[in-house]
Amino acid sequence: MLKATQNQKDKQIAVIGGGAAGFFAAISAKIHHPKASVSLFEKTSKVLAKVKVSGGGRCNVTNGNHDVNSLVDAYPRGGKQLKNIFYNFSTQDTFNWFESRGVALKTEADGRVFPISNSSQTIIDCLLSETEKLGISIHYNKGVNKLYKKGEGWEISLNNTQPTISFDSVIIATGGNPKEKGFEWLKNLDHEIQSPVPSLFTFNIPKEPITQLMGLAVESVQLKIKGEGILTKGPLLITHWGFSGPAVLVASSRGARNLAALNYQFEIEVNWLQEQNTALLFDELQEVIKLYPQKTIYKQKGFKLPQRLWHFLIEKAGIPKDKRWNELGKKKTRQLVELLTHDSYSISGKTTFKEEFVTCGGVDLKSINLKTLQSKTAKGLYFAGEVLDIDAVTGGYNFQAAWSTGFIAGKLGA
Repeated sequence: MLKATQNQKDKQIAVIGGGAAGFFAAISAKIHHPKASVSLFEKTSKVLAKVKVSGGGRCNVTNGNHDVNSLVDAYPRGGKQLKNIFYNFSTQDTFNWFESRGVALKTEADGRVFPISNSSQTIIDCLLSETEKLGISIHYNKGVNKLYKKGEGWEISLNNTQPTISFDSVIIATGGNPKEKGFEWLKNLDHEIQSPVPSLFTFNIPKEPITQLMGLAVESVQLKIKGEGILTKGPLLITHWGFSGPAVLVASSRGARNLAALNYQFEIEVNWLQEQNTALLFDELQEVIKLYPQKTIYKQKGFKLPQRLWHFLIEKAGIPKDKRWNELGKKKTRQLVELLTHDSYSISGKTTFKEEFVTCGGVDLKSINLKTLQSKTAKGLYFAGEVLDIDAVTGGYNFQAAWSTGFIAGKLGA
């Protein structure tokens, strides 16, 4: 494990940003350096806003994957660089940290971890309680508009007011920003910035008839973004504007930069059955024909798909509602299998979730010492969370990056 510096008497530590990474950094700083004074600055009147709304208000705290080597695969950007950080504060450490403070957690079948209370407020209360217990000062409506080096320390200007406040160390945990302009102040401190683009978003398919099935969830599909080498598996949700659900969100994360370059105009292919072997599926339909020769295809499903989706696909395949299975013929059977496994849609635009907005981009990891999260160009300046060019697929991984980087930045950022 990394060791924190011991000589911390009366040191002043500032944490900028009142989100998950900021709170964890502040708590870690005070725990590892109890003699230091820790102040957290939040530019709005609310802290932990993304924690509040995440996971549908339940807060997907982390993921149950405790193998670091496979864990990093969930991060399209920053995964390999985070490996050392995860070894020092892992998903299991997150689990233990919250449970040791009275927050009971549960791991669901898909690996996502939630509080047993099913309420994000449980996580918020835990973090607020910990900061209060440790004597960390939280300053609301205090936006940092200027940060500059002075001697061995740092000067901070709040809300364009004078005088400035002096600190020995500063931890920046301001989160992602949809515009590069939001990173200008860090660029001015000689940090390289990767342009931000949305990382988790849904796919828009305006005027596509399938949107009439809005609200319908398909348990497991395979989704391919044509020409991008991106293939995902998982649940898919049909909405009034297009496609959503884990299969889509993971694809959007993995293709974030390339899809932005395409201005979100691209083609996808949905395999509603996941099975790749079309010959096997053809044989399965031959068995259905033998079992239900007189049944209409419209009413007697050939595969376990939602009824409304089956009806839609049958109509899309040009099969009349009154056609019976024994009337289908081999050519039309092969066409049906082709549609079920290679159903194409033209994506035109995206939709992001305002409250749970995730970006890729931010402070380039080349600008950071990846063992300590200290700036390479500015001694005493540390980074945690999504302000860095780190982002992950859905499933609790983005919060895990916040906890891990916050923990390390706080441990050494003093």
